[in-house]
Order: sequence, then C-alpha cells, then structure tokens
Amino acid sequence: MTTSAAVSYRLPQQRKLVTPIPGPKSHELQGRRAMAVAGGVGSTVPVYAADADGGVIVDIDGNSFIDFGSGIAVTSVGASNAAVAEAVAEQARHFTHTCFMVTPYEGYVAVAERLNHLTPGDHQKRTVLFNSGAEAVENAIKVARLATGRDAVVAFDHAYHGRTNLTMALTAKTMPYKYGFGPFAPEVYRVPGSYPFHDGLDGPEAAARAISMMDKQIGADQLAAIIIEPVMGEGGFIVPAPGFLPALANWAASNGIVFIADEVQSGFARTGAWFASEHENVVPDLVTMAKGIAGGMPLSAVTGRADLLDAVHAGGLGGTYGGNPVACAAALATLDVMAELDLPRRAREIEEIALGRLRAMASVTDEIGDVRGRGAMLAIELVQPGTNKPNPELAKALVAACLAQGVVLLSCGTYGNVIRLLPPLVIGDELLGDGLDVLENCLRDLTGSTGAARVH
Repeated sequence: MTTSAAVSYRLPQQRKLVTPIPGPKSHELQGRRAMAVAGGVGSTVPVYAADADGGVIVDIDGNSFIDFGSGIAVTSVGASNAAVAEAVAEQARHFTHTCFMVTPYEGYVAVAERLNHLTPGDHQKRTVLFNSGAEAVENAIKVARLATGRDAVVAFDHAYHGRTNLTMALTAKTMPYKYGFGPFAPEVYRVPGSYPFHDGLDGPEAAARAISMMDKQIGADQLAAIIIEPVMGEGGFIVPAPGFLPALANWAASNGIVFIADEVQSGFARTGAWFASEHENVVPDLVTMAKGIAGGMPLSAVTGRADLLDAVHAGGLGGTYGGNPVACAAALATLDVMAELDLPRRAREIEEIALGRLRAMASVTDEIGDVRGRGAMLAIELVQPGTNKPNPELAKALVAACLAQGVVLLSCGTYGNVIRLLPPLVIGDELLGDGLDVLENCLRDLTGSTGAARVH
C-alpha cells in the first residue's frame, strides 16, 4: 500500500538538490545564528527549513530533502497536514490562551477523553496536559511519589527522559545532556535493562537481573516508581527481549510500585500500535506522551490510573501553558487523521518495507552489527567490523553523506553509533524507497561493501 492514494500532498514528494549542501542562503543564516543564538543549542544538519509536507523538507535554498527524522518522531502526519493546520487556524481565530487553570475550555477535556480511551487498559483513567515530554515525565514522578508516599525512582541504562533537573537525573547519557549541569535530583537509581545485541539475555533473565538489583540495593518497599521507555529512544532504539517488560510490570504491581511507560517517542502509531506497550500487552499505571501527539504543536500528557492522578491535591498539577487551546485543537485533528488513515497499520507497512532493505544491507557489510525496531521506529547499529564495538565515526559520516545526497537522517545511541529511521507515517512508498536507496549507496561507498541485493 502507498499513502499517496489517501493523502493529498501540498509539495512534490521528491528528492531534489539545486545547490551544494548547505546552500548559500543557509550558509548566510548560519552566520546570523552564530551571533544571535546560544552556542549550547545544537542542530543536526546545517540547512534551514522553509517548507515541509508529507515526507519532504524544503530548505531556504530550494533543496528538497527526504525526511527520515520527522522532527524526532513529531510530524507523523506530516509537518503541514491540512486538517491540523485548519484546526490550528480555526482555534486561533477564537482564542489562543486563557489558561485552563483560570478559564477552562472544551478542547482540553476532549483531548483528555481521547487519551483515556486510547492508552492501554480499560480501567478508570485521568489525564493532565503539559507542554513537553520532560514536563510529563517530571509530573508523572511527582504523582507516583505523592500517591505512594515513597521517594525512590528507578530508571534504566541507556534511558533518555528529558533535560530538566529531575529528568536529567533519570537520563543515562552524560554528554551532551548532563555534563556540568549537576547536582541532580536525589533518590534516582539506575539498573541495567534489556539490550539483546549486547547482553545476550532473554527477557525473563534480564528482568530477574534488574529486579534483584532493585530488591537488594533499594528495597521494593522504598520504590515509588519504575520508569522505562518500551522502546528506548535516544539510547539507541533498543527493543527489549520478549518478556522483559511484562516481568517488570508484574513485579511492580505486586509491590505497590507505580509502573510508568515513557511513550514520548514511541507513542501515537509510531511502532505499529497506538502505544509500544501494547506489543506485549503491558498496561502501565501511568503513560507519558508528547512528540507525535499534536502534529508539531507543543503538547504533552500524563494519562493513567484515576486513583493515582486524583490523589494529588487541587493545584498540585498544571502550568500556565499546559494544554494550550491551539495545541489541543491540533491534537484532536492529529488523532483524527491517525485514525482515518490507520497510521498504526501504515507504520507496520513501513517496517515491512524498510526492515527487508536494512537486513539486506547488513548481509553484505560487517559494519552493521544489529538491525532492530518496530513499525516506523527502526535502527541499524554500526560497529567495528567483526565485533560489537561501537563505530560512531561511521555513523557520523553516514549521516553527513546521506544529507549531501538529500536525505535527513538522525543518529542516536549511548555511543553515538546507531542510525535511526523515523519517517513521517504518511510518507509514500516511492519516496521511502528512494531514501533507502540513498542510505544503501552511501553505506556501500563508506564501507566498501559490494553486491547488496535490494529487497523491495
């Protein structure tokens, strides 16, 4: 299936280069940026966007790039989806802000109703809205601590949960996220998770290792919450071995520990289900969400057990901009588009197309150690030939080579050696195939591999 029959694209869905990369206008703007924007803000690519639609980004020099990043899994319905744009404009014509904590409005309530219905489990749920994934995570921890009366929180190796003080404590990787920014929030502990390519453990074995450490080093009766990404995002698109997540969730439930699924990057159809937790029938106590929720508008949420979220005193949750009415309108339109186009199914189709191509590439080069992922959240881990040692230099070179050929790619991983594929879920098959061709050709040129058989 190709989405082209179901989606009306505003821009031509093609890769087209008309200048060197970066072009002269992007180069000029980079100079202005250096004099105006804080140096601590980084950008993956040195080109400046002027337009975007479907699976393409057009820069200010007129170059059209295939988008394999989706603004880090945000623009799943495209960066200028017509229904989302119209919903934003219509809401802005009426009001852009009142603050839900002052004068509430229906959009917030409607988004909460939708999330209560969509997230895993048929128990009574409540939802609270915020602006960013980090805010959602931080507030989920607040809820868990208040509701349980406990302090300790466990996060996992390779985790990424945000850049606020508490979420930096939860995040594993030091550079660039944590370096020099401490001290961090206390009572956060880290244990190993499940990383099949490196640890060789099956799911129950990896879970038993983590549970043993939590029991011995913290004590189950001291734990307020366990927080985990069902598919690790920035840490390397790590899919835990089957059985790992259910074992953790069951242990948490038996010990009164709040099980939090951080679905900020993996949620909203990205992995071929509405939420990645569903792949193993895990029902979290709390789910944190952002990124794909609102078609690019800033919005995040915590949804979960009513008894947990209702335990918080009035005024204990909120924020001036949380659940902004324009962002809520965008979210409702985005969720409608996802349902109408059945984007969970489309993510599974993208997986079927792309995984075959990635495995074919891996079969002819020793530099791909692992191919993994779910839906349209896929990755290759690059290694030194014949080992499982990270090869971040190749990852960096591959990102640059693909950009020079008109494809925006993102790297990730604790060691910077993972290439992740996060195309918009509305990308057409032809554009997806062209982007994979570029990836394959650039990888072959960089590694000297030959004879890669293309699997379409």
